Amino acid sequence: MNGGKAPAAAAGAPLAVTLGDPAGIGPEIIVKAFRQAPDAARGAFVAGDVGTMRRASQALAQPGQPAWPVAEIEHAAEAAAMPPGCIPVLQVVAPPAHIVPGQISAEAGRVAGECVVWAARAALRGDIAAIVTAPLHKEALAAAGFPYPGHTELLQAEAAAHAGVAVDGMPVRMMLANDDLRTVLVSIHMSLRDAITAVSFGNVLETLRITHRALHRMLGRAPRIGVAGLNPHAGEGGLFGSEERDIIAPAIAAARAEGIDAGGPHAPDTVFMRARAKAGVPGSGEFDVVVAMYHDQGLIPVKYLGVEKGVNVTLGLPLVRTSPDHGTAFDIAGKGLADASSLVEALRMAKTLTGA
Repeated sequence: MNGGKAPAAAAGAPLAVTLGDPAGIGPEIIVKAFRQAPDAARGAFVAGDVGTMRRASQALAQPGQPAWPVAEIEHAAEAAAMPPGCIPVLQVVAPPAHIVPGQISAEAGRVAGECVVWAARAALRGDIAAIVTAPLHKEALAAAGFPYPGHTELLQAEAAAHAGVAVDGMPVRMMLANDDLRTVLVSIHMSLRDAITAVSFGNVLETLRITHRALHRMLGRAPRIGVAGLNPHAGEGGLFGSEERDIIAPAIAAARAEGIDAGGPHAPDTVFMRARAKAGVPGSGEFDVVVAMYHDQGLIPVKYLGVEKGVNVTLGLPLVRTSPDHGTAFDIAGKGLADASSLVEALRMAKTLTGA
């Protein structure tokens, strides 16, 4: 979010919701979000495939609750003028063929990936205000030939290309947030062995800088950042590992010298409890955000506290991108069982971040 420079979106520019993997629950939760939370979906449109969205809407029709109408638009700007009670869809990909709900395929990966690429470029041009991404499947994305493990890395590559810099010149971080807790990750999608190697002075310090900038914009004040250790008991003075002493603590000291309110490293099995908001009151925890050293360390606590309300926000990009805090759920795809709550929260978060 807002890590580099891109053309500012015009006032009232729409939000784009990318289709996600068409074999997963993405199309279904999009329909449900537009139907159940029209306030959150107002001014948004789907960047995807009209046929897929119409089939998803028809599949959710029930006696006394007809299919939600899907309206094809020709340009993103038309979304603002669409009447309530319908789902505007912009056809941004070649229509998919032979998609089977719940099955991984290169064709589904192609559709999901191309929707994200289209939305990223539209956001970087300033044509849309933000991107809300429905879930894609990483294996399907790879099968389609996209050399990225997920949304975050694909968006990073697009933003770097737009800015004319190398990918490592556009550092990004993942933040997961719900009503109780926010956490930002030093590393994202990599093996645990590689993630430990990624706990370097530079990566930790860069994460603290990105977190400080992003949360300062969100909160309107400097955030209180709690930093988790890597090892049990934050290394226990070097008894259980030296990363805290040799890497993490020096990075925190460097951040504090820059005016960043960061503390730690704290024991990773208690820092999340200390940061958790009390009685759901934002800002009532000891920290506004926890910087975690690797993917599962940071995401398990947030998801345990409420995956249905969790929102994934990419920090460090010159655009706003949010996403629901769950995957494609192939086991229930096409069955009408998916919960759209997290997507609704992602829409609301995107509007908050863009001032809409």
